[in-house]
Amino acid sequence: MRWLGFILVFWASPGFAQSVIALSGIRAQTVISAEMVALAEADTLGAYSALEAVIGMEARVNIYPGRPIMLDALGAPAILERNQAVVMRFSRGALTIYSEGRVLDRAGVGERVRVMNMDSKSVIFGRVGADGIIEVGL
Repeated sequence: MRWLGFILVFWASPGFAQSVIALSGIRAQTVISAEMVALAEADTLGAYSALEAVIGMEARVNIYPGRPIMLDALGAPAILERNQAVVMRFSRGALTIYSEGRVLDRAGVGERVRVMNMDSKSVIFGRVGADGIIEVGL
């Protein structure tokens, strides 16, 4: 009888995980809404598995209908556009320095972005704050 339980455990069919798929084509720079996505019975490695994680995010690449939405295909909605003038802030202890820069890529809150310092023309990396200010030197 013990063997029967052992056999049933290993003979049971595996359950499938769910992946989020696009119901229609989604163009890059489009914010995902609930009507654009659904869950499908598929176990795709590197794909989103919850609708809540996808809704409100922005497509970074074109996503084709019926395909799983991969983790690197979405990002935070962009608040900064390419070539937009921004304020850069460097803070260290009591010292805070502000400078003007130009964003070289589209970026959302919390993302790392390349910025050209308008005074020195050097390109540096910074992180986008919720207020649109680029934090550099982190």
